Amino acid sequence: MLIKGLKIYKEDEVVEAGYIKIADGKIKDIGEQCQLEDHETINFPETYKCLPGMIDVHIHGANGSDTMDATPDALKNIAQTLPKEGTTSFLATTITQEHSAIERALENAGKYIIDQPNGGQAEVVGVHLEGPFINPEKAGAQPLKHIVEGDIPLFEKWQKISGGNIRLVTLAPERKHGLELTKYLSEHNVTASIGHSNGSYHDVDEAIKAGATHVTHLYNGMKGLHHREPGVLGAALLRHELYTEMIVDGLHICPEMVDFAYRQKGSDRTVLITDAMRAKCMKNGIYDLGGQDVNVKDGKATLANGSLAGSVLEMKQAIKNMLSFTDATLADVMKMGAVNPAKQCGVFDRKGSVETNKDADLIILDENNDLVMTICRGVVSYQR
Repeated sequence: MLIKGLKIYKEDEVVEAGYIKIADGKIKDIGEQCQLEDHETINFPETYKCLPGMIDVHIHGANGSDTMDATPDALKNIAQTLPKEGTTSFLATTITQEHSAIERALENAGKYIIDQPNGGQAEVVGVHLEGPFINPEKAGAQPLKHIVEGDIPLFEKWQKISGGNIRLVTLAPERKHGLELTKYLSEHNVTASIGHSNGSYHDVDEAIKAGATHVTHLYNGMKGLHHREPGVLGAALLRHELYTEMIVDGLHICPEMVDFAYRQKGSDRTVLITDAMRAKCMKNGIYDLGGQDVNVKDGKATLANGSLAGSVLEMKQAIKNMLSFTDATLADVMKMGAVNPAKQCGVFDRKGSVETNKDADLIILDENNDLVMTICRGVVSYQR
């Protein structure tokens, strides 16, 4: 396949009126004014842009399916749905639940990762274990009765069940054995993410020393900012060692506070996520999340007590919102939606940027930054 005529956003430069040659699911060549016609050629206007496909490191489900359903069909449904919003890879995200339910989801994900197609849909590149090693005081939509303290032997068991595919773990470092688990994760190339935490600035500082590099859904599920105790939020904003997820739907964080965080962290340390649940792409109604009923109405997902419970945000809207709420450019969005998440889930060697020999995971945006096409490992997976 040959894509030509449009702006191409490489990691460090923009190629005007460029081309991308794709073969065997990989990017084979990138340049300007290619005349090759021995390939299937797709011509685009010069006002269109090509970016790397987005990578969602925090997504529970979509289109009626959830990671915790623990079936191949559920993950396949999510993987086939996500290219419609510009996502080409994701971490299948679990939720705090009884151990047997988590283990079924991990086993299913591990097997699915081995057997999934080589292209044509979003790739499951691993698992995000959100809980159960969290603080009940900041549980949010995580079921309280299944929360446990840090437990290295339990994590080792779960990592084995997953086939070594747990790439990111959300935990509260201030909890008993939380720092030990953080250190263990860091030493075994698993990203330790501070989230659902009521820790102090000191707790976060200790977690950073132990190897934490990530913060789960900034502002949400964490101790807030106070002028005598910065808390988790203050530490997340101040410490450059930490990448920070943001759910940029205008509901979880108001636009002004998205801008505030972006001014502190910049595009180098921000990660766009959806934290979407199965209700994404579905009608208003009642949907399950971790064994709890979630009421979804007009784009807002809440528990009976009014707490936000995941989102129905689509990544293509997160891109537009980020451009609207801040002074970020498309090059910045590329970092936040592709480069940074690829680094944080350990796949930057093959994904996350438009570079030769990487997977041909690409999105095409028009002059209004609306999604036109998604390509997953060399296969057109969505076309407007």
